[in-house]
Amino acid sequence: MAAMIPAWEIQEESKCPICQDYLTDPVSINCGHNFCRGCITQYCETWRKLGSDPLCCPSCRARIQKGALRSNYQLANIVEKLKKLDLSPGNENLCGRHGKGLDLFCEEDWEAMCVVCWRSSEHRSHKVLLLDEAAQPHKEKLQTHVATLKERRAKLLGLKETSEQRSQQYLKQTGAEREKIVAEFQQLRQFLEEQERLLLAQLQRLDEEIRRLHTDTVTKLSEQISRLSELIGELEGKCQKPASEFLQDIRNTLSRCEEGQAQQPEEMAPELEARVQDFSQQTTALSESLRMFGDVVLLGGNPFSERTLLPQKMRCAVWDKPRQPLPDTPERFDSVSCWAVRASPWGDITGRWRWGMGDGLWGWPDS
Repeated sequence: MAAMIPAWEIQEESKCPICQDYLTDPVSINCGHNFCRGCITQYCETWRKLGSDPLCCPSCRARIQKGALRSNYQLANIVEKLKKLDLSPGNENLCGRHGKGLDLFCEEDWEAMCVVCWRSSEHRSHKVLLLDEAAQPHKEKLQTHVATLKERRAKLLGLKETSEQRSQQYLKQTGAEREKIVAEFQQLRQFLEEQERLLLAQLQRLDEEIRRLHTDTVTKLSEQISRLSELIGELEGKCQKPASEFLQDIRNTLSRCEEGQAQQPEEMAPELEARVQDFSQQTTALSESLRMFGDVVLLGGNPFSERTLLPQKMRCAVWDKPRQPLPDTPERFDSVSCWAVRASPWGDITGRWRWGMGDGLWGWPDS
């Protein structure tokens, strides 16, 4: 007697792998799998926002080609008819060999059987229990696994959120470092252009590494979360089924539970933080070095001639043709090309000092 196909298998084949519900407006992709149009569209949009490439099928990981969504009208009609069919268990609880009710469960072979099977030599020495009696301990184990898997999923969601926060924090830090670098190099552009390009290139590579690792981490975490969600949904649905259906393939189900718990979560590489901090220390050291070339010299006002202006906080001098109405003092120069320093990093400068100004504006930038 040929084995009958369980009704639940027919139902499962008519469900979307993403939402686990009956297919709605089903579409096929190039690998042959079918999804709800809304589910696969949202999946593709989320994938592109994460910057992942290439776009892969949620079921088989095959690459999805552009414009691969094709409406499957025939499948849509089949699904609608399946919804109207009475797929409640009928003769599925009968033994395929003897036609008797599957009221017993063999603990040795992990399978349901009828009274005739129990009396046969194959199961005579095995531990045999009533279905309900055998199902209860396994159901309790399964419920424990469900609780553990939910905790693990929550942990993975937390790791995903932490990964996103760290990525934003690192990118914010690298952005701040970029501003520091640009600000410092503007003062000595002629001498440090090559060094600036080198550091910005290193920073760009670090940005790309952060984004790449973040994308990889989020993708792997999303895959693990998706697999756990599918497994949890399957297990919760299995726990609601009659004992005869529940105990079908229970050993494999429990094995999958243990495999789901054994998977290690993906975290962003911890060495990234050290690399970001190391880069920050490099830019701090650079700032200290550049200050050696950016010392402020303040110009004294009294020694300047009547045709010399001192704008910008006494840090530059401008020669001007019109004479200024200034009092005649002993320390004032008669020549327009002479001026004096009031203060410098080397301490007070006393006496009479001369520097040729030339024409135009001369000075030092603020440090």
